[in-house]
Order: sequence, then C-alpha cells, then structure tokens
Amino acid sequence: MAYQLEQVNAAVRRDPAAYMAQCDQIFHHKVAHAADHIQRNLPRSPVVLLSGPSGSGKTTTAGMVEQELEKRGISTHTISLDDYYTDPDPVSAPRTPEGALDFESPLLLDIPLLDDHFTRLAKGEEVTVPHFDFTRRQRDGHKGRALRLQPNEVAIFEGIHALNPQITGNHPEATRMYISTQSDVMDHTRVCFKRTWLRLVRRTVRDYNFRGTGVEDTLEMWANVCRGERQYITPYRRTAHIRLDTTLPYEVSVMAQYARPMLSALPAHILKAHELDAVLRAFDQFAPIRPDTIPPASLLHEFIG
Repeated sequence: MAYQLEQVNAAVRRDPAAYMAQCDQIFHHKVAHAADHIQRNLPRSPVVLLSGPSGSGKTTTAGMVEQELEKRGISTHTISLDDYYTDPDPVSAPRTPEGALDFESPLLLDIPLLDDHFTRLAKGEEVTVPHFDFTRRQRDGHKGRALRLQPNEVAIFEGIHALNPQITGNHPEATRMYISTQSDVMDHTRVCFKRTWLRLVRRTVRDYNFRGTGVEDTLEMWANVCRGERQYITPYRRTAHIRLDTTLPYEVSVMAQYARPMLSALPAHILKAHELDAVLRAFDQFAPIRPDTIPPASLLHEFIG
C-alpha cells in the first residue's frame, strides 16, 4: 500500500486533528481484527507470537491488542522475547561481521526454554519468565516472574524473532502476527518517503529521547539491524496469520519536527550521510503538524513520548 503526498498534505492543512483521528481509527480497526483472530484461535492455543523489525511499534501494538482482548473478556500477559536471551559465551556467541556480539541473531535466545514455556503455558502449568539485564548482559535470576494462564487468558510473546521457525516449529497452533511499516509515501509515481525511512526515524528519535543513545550511534548500528532483518525476520513474515501495517499517513508531518534537528546536527562525514540528506530533503515536502496536538492514543507516542 502507498499514500499520496498531495492527499496527505491537503488533509493536514485542512484539519490536522480530524485527519489524525481518522487515521488512528483505521489503525485501531486493524488491531481489533487482530484481536478477533486471536480470540477465535484461543481454543487451539493461548500463545501469540508477535514479530516485526526494529521501529515497527511492536510494544504499543501489543498493548493495543491487549486492550482489545480485555474488552472481549480475555486477560493478556505481554512478554518480551528479549528476556529469553542467554548469557553470551564470548567464544561461541554469534558475531557481526565487525566482531561485536550479534544481538540480532536468534542464536542468543534460549530456544529450549521458550519451547518448554509454550508447551507448559498451553497446559495451564506455571512457568518462571526470566529477566535479562542488558546492562550486565546476563540473566538476572532474582527478577524472574511466575506466570500461569487461566482458561481465558493469553500470553503475547513480542520480539523480532517471534516468527523464526526455531521458535514456531514445535508450535504451529500458536497465533502468529507480523507488524511493520508497509507503506511508502508517493508523489504520484515517485517514492518520496520510504517505509524503511519511517522506521529509521522512529528508532533514532526513540533511542535519543529514552535510551540514552546518540543519533550517530543509532545510525552506526542501523546497518547491522537491517542485515539482521533481511536474514532473520522478513523471510518469515509470510508465515504470519495476521500482518498489520503500522504506518500512519500523518507521521512524517509529526516526526520531522523531532528528527530534523537531530539529523541536521550530524557531521557531514558520518555513515549514510547521503541517505540522511535525502531524508532531510524529503521532510521539507510535508506540511508540518505540531507535536503537542498528537492524539493521546497515537502509536507515535512509543517514539516521541
């Protein structure tokens, strides 16, 4: 799917509040349909596997699905697959081409433990969900939490590798979701803002504001993130029962207000400087939306706060 720049700008200039409300309502309808599917599959499995590349809005989407399921009387527990990382062995752990630990690789996940937890949760047995401390890069045995699913409860396991066949292989009955930005913005037949740019801008703003990561550091990691996506994530998107586009037509008009000063301040010699120049030029094509007017339920708050 694609959105037309001319139509987006016309709607933003005419009535930005009404346009944002309309776009959010359409997205919430998609989330409601996803909840309907999960509810229908609940007799087969209480496990939901939610995957998508970085910057897709997995955390917020999982929360929205949780709210929709609660409306249907289904209690929900959302669990990050990041907590199933293992303590990396410095000798055998997967590495990036540059030699750093490759946290994009599913080989760092405790696959046997996940497999065991999926099976036991489906049987109504109690498991202890681990906690991984990324600061120390090791599992914290004191912060695990007990979880047992009652008959009308589901567990959403959210993470970039949730659809990897090493995880799904023994559990074909689990509901599988794939979410990502799947729409470009077009100027007639020309792509003027790529869907991958949307995710890069989202991650850059979020990491700077909430994770203490400098913009240049995020951009340096981005190449490895994209490599991991091509290798470990996108090949399995077609196995999903539910595919959900998290692109919001109005988001460039919003995110430009945050990202433009961050990207403009970068030195000219940085990696991907040419592409960043293209992103900055693309921002100028969009009618702006003031950040303080964003609806409280917008997906974008995952990235802007």
